Amino acid sequence: MQKYEKVVAAAIVAVGLSVLGLCIKGGIDNFTNKDRRVTVKGLAEKEVDADKVTWRMSLQESGDELKPLFSRINTQIEVIQQFLKDKGIKGKGTVTVGTFNVTDNLANAWGNNQPRYHYSVSRSVSVTSMDTKFVSKLRASTDELIDLGVILDSDYANYEYTQFQQLKPEMMAEAIANAEKTASQFAENSHSTINKIVEAGQGEFSIDDADDAYKKKVRVVSTITYSLKD
Repeated sequence: MQKYEKVVAAAIVAVGLSVLGLCIKGGIDNFTNKDRRVTVKGLAEKEVDADKVTWRMSLQESGDELKPLFSRINTQIEVIQQFLKDKGIKGKGTVTVGTFNVTDNLANAWGNNQPRYHYSVSRSVSVTSMDTKFVSKLRASTDELIDLGVILDSDYANYEYTQFQQLKPEMMAEAIANAEKTASQFAENSHSTINKIVEAGQGEFSIDDADDAYKKKVRVVSTITYSLKD
């Protein structure tokens, strides 16, 4: 009986030592491989049409009497409105006429720095449209306003891309896929394979102007860290 107990005890010790050895080996392997990782960046770019534009045309007149200044600007406003109508703005966008902005030039004068005219009056016409291509072409024809007696003080269009949230998942997926390709190539060169994602950022998004006025370039860069294994 005592001999049997000694055999069982020896077997238990042997099994225990084997398990301990495996644990130590696994710990050593984990320690060896825990810092084996690669951090890469994945890029995705897409050129899209802007889907909203706000076009602002400003007029300015200067003089010593306000009433004729208001009259001249109103006349030019009517010319611009007719110009837009003739070009087919109806159904393409919304036209808004701003309020008068009056500056008393004498109130800001001092010493010998006397202005030529007492008042400066400005007013703007704005076009808001989702048809950005149409407005872009329309802006290119504003030289015709000169022949109609209208000289714009300023002409500015702000193009926007408002559908970014719908595009975001697709571009994130593309950026991550490109990051994985880069990581796989690195792992292959180092005789390893990528294992799993250790860290991943949300991605840096940007929307910039493209070559054409009505186009935008959407860009996302994702930074991802993968662990490596043999």
